[in-house]
Amino acid sequence: MANIKDVAREAGVSVATVSRVFNDSEQVSDETRQLVRDVAGRLRYWPNGVARSLITNRTQALGVLLPDLYGEFFSELIRGIDLAARSEGFHLLVSSSHSDTHGLVAAMRSMRGRVDGLVIMAPDFDSAAAMHDAAGEFPVVILDPGVGMATWDTISIANQDGASQVVRHLVSLGHRRIATVTGPRHNIDAQQRIVGYRAALAEAGIAHDPQLELEGDFTEPSGYRAVAQLLAIEPRPTAALFGNDYMAIGAMSALSEAGLRVPEDFAVAGFDDIAMARYLTPALTTVHVDLIEFGARAVRRLLEVKDGAPGDVPRHEVVGAQLVIRRSCGALEDPGAAYPTHSDRRRRHS
Repeated sequence: MANIKDVAREAGVSVATVSRVFNDSEQVSDETRQLVRDVAGRLRYWPNGVARSLITNRTQALGVLLPDLYGEFFSELIRGIDLAARSEGFHLLVSSSHSDTHGLVAAMRSMRGRVDGLVIMAPDFDSAAAMHDAAGEFPVVILDPGVGMATWDTISIANQDGASQVVRHLVSLGHRRIATVTGPRHNIDAQQRIVGYRAALAEAGIAHDPQLELEGDFTEPSGYRAVAQLLAIEPRPTAALFGNDYMAIGAMSALSEAGLRVPEDFAVAGFDDIAMARYLTPALTTVHVDLIEFGARAVRRLLEVKDGAPGDVPRHEVVGAQLVIRRSCGALEDPGAAYPTHSDRRRRHS
């Protein structure tokens, strides 16, 4: 395998000049740059990435730490991050921390020195202090933060507002016994959505009933299992907001097996608007979040942080959430039908 000295000798330039070419230095003329690259291509030479990063203090890679990598939610989010990163000449290193603080900190430490900055989704309230210790001065942008993130730029989803929109819609359809199946107790998204659920009930003058609040884990099986609990409540609820679309999908299956019709006997709503939601029978009322744009914003913000001056004031941004009305709650019309499909959004961001 050819090395940098072979390229320099063949091109008739110094080793330093070859190094400048591959480090995109402006000190090299276009003619010399093209000559060196032509020779390197002919000799099948490419600079060692580790050595190059030691010289330039840049890896041209960004790290992404997520609580999980399974399902459409995370695939759409990663797609948005990747599209934005590649447009700026960066590659991704992606890891799942499995929503565990110890795993998250270990992943952060393993990526330091390998990437130029980190996008982290930290869905648990107890992660903040440990993350600060692990990151040091490393550029970081946090997705879906809770408390204790005052020193980093953050981007959140409007969880509370989205959940409130669903409950208001259900109330407008005549429902008064409205349940919710949340995500895990310590999950930030889950807690913000239940706050929105309670606020909308209070706004409608509906008394808070703790037995109508069940805990799930954001998976289809937990939504399926929750239905048996919901149907055992007296008086039985007539509608439920599920903490995400996966749980709502599981619940719709369980309701069908129980001989109940959606929405005639029980109205169902979800959150996130994954691609599958619009193709269910009936199509699922849900809360739309543009996950591709969510991921892209995180990258743009991280690159600003990375290149910004020390002491810049952290910014905290909230990405809007929009109710998409479909048939699973009993609406006669389908305003969500005109909403961009996931394939449309992929073309838009490509």
